[in-house]
Amino acid sequence: MTGRDTRTQPLMAHLAALRTCIISCAAAWVACCIAAGVFAPAILEWLKAPAAALEEAGRIKVEGLDLTSGFATILSIAMWGGLAAAAPMMAYFILRFVFPALSRREKAYILGYLVFGTMGLAAGFALAYAQMLPMAVRFFDAINAWVGLPVETVRIEGYIAIILKAMLGLGLVFHLPLMLFVLGCMGVVSSAILRAWRRFAIVMAFFLGMVLTPPDPMSQLVMAIPLCLLYEASIWGVWLKERVGTRREAA
Repeated sequence: MTGRDTRTQPLMAHLAALRTCIISCAAAWVACCIAAGVFAPAILEWLKAPAAALEEAGRIKVEGLDLTSGFATILSIAMWGGLAAAAPMMAYFILRFVFPALSRREKAYILGYLVFGTMGLAAGFALAYAQMLPMAVRFFDAINAWVGLPVETVRIEGYIAIILKAMLGLGLVFHLPLMLFVLGCMGVVSSAILRAWRRFAIVMAFFLGMVLTPPDPMSQLVMAIPLCLLYEASIWGVWLKERVGTRREAA
């Protein structure tokens, strides 16, 4: 009976920790969704900026065409914007659950990951907002004009979905390789494992570029190629960390 209790207690402790992790992630996401929903009008004006040049030229007009367009737009901004804002906090809760007993050096790795990961996420958002999205909007407008089907009115629901997914996707580009490097520093993955998974990573990079960006080849390449390069950089970073560790052990 006692042996059964000793086996049951660690399991119950893990389940309790998992429940705390899930509740914490959900609470962070809900709180950020509410905040994004409250500021939805200001965020919407900010998200319409990539199409501002074409709107000023009178080529297109981004507007709602249904009675529920405003409500649907608020939901999209709240859900996707809340996910982007809550991502660093959710990563912290997940890492705290996966690695409950950490050394001081491992805690420093995770802290650095959270700090630089948040900066990388912001850099991805900025690159998508300033470069990729205006280019994608001009590309689609040129294609429509070339085939003789100019689109003067753009549905706000579809426009917002494309903008938010592209920004979140490019933020992931700068975030994922950093996670691999931190896991390599903690000994969870090795450079050999990352090299073995290189082909799969390349395929996944182009798949994410296809799913998370506007459906034009240039936007997909803007996301996929940096992701492949950063994955390769994470391999070399983990390899250098392994070399340094080997030299220290030899010394």
